[in-house]
Amino acid sequence: MEEAEKTSQPHAGTALAFDFGEKRIGVAIGNLELGLAHPLVTLSNKNKEECLKSIARLMDEWKPVLLVVGLPVHADGAEHELTRRSRRFAHRLQARFGIRTVLEDERYTSISASSALDEASVRGRRQKQVLDQIAAQLILQSYFDQRNAIT
Repeated sequence: MEEAEKTSQPHAGTALAFDFGEKRIGVAIGNLELGLAHPLVTLSNKNKEECLKSIARLMDEWKPVLLVVGLPVHADGAEHELTRRSRRFAHRLQARFGIRTVLEDERYTSISASSALDEASVRGRRQKQVLDQIAAQLILQSYFDQRNAIT
């Protein structure tokens, strides 16, 4: 799911991105041709089966050609438990839905998302409702930006 697959990425269609968390999963959507990401929804991850059903509904509705999963690592790049869980989540998505799935470094996306929401005067509990989907948007936009810089 890493280097070799970067060369065979689709060039058109919808992409969904996921900011995986143990309690919530933020989801963003974007178009590969336009290279613009938008927040979509935050899913509860308390019940794994219900969460997968919600993701399946998103797959049916948006028909993505690519999935991007944020890969959390420490600032120095070292992996931790959530890194391993995010990798498992990405593998589970690819196996279940048969859609190419890539991992994207998500360092500082939650901090950036929180700062952006602060600037928009969205704070406290109101921020919690959308923080994960804004983080997913930043993950997907980072993927688009990196992809466009290469092409």
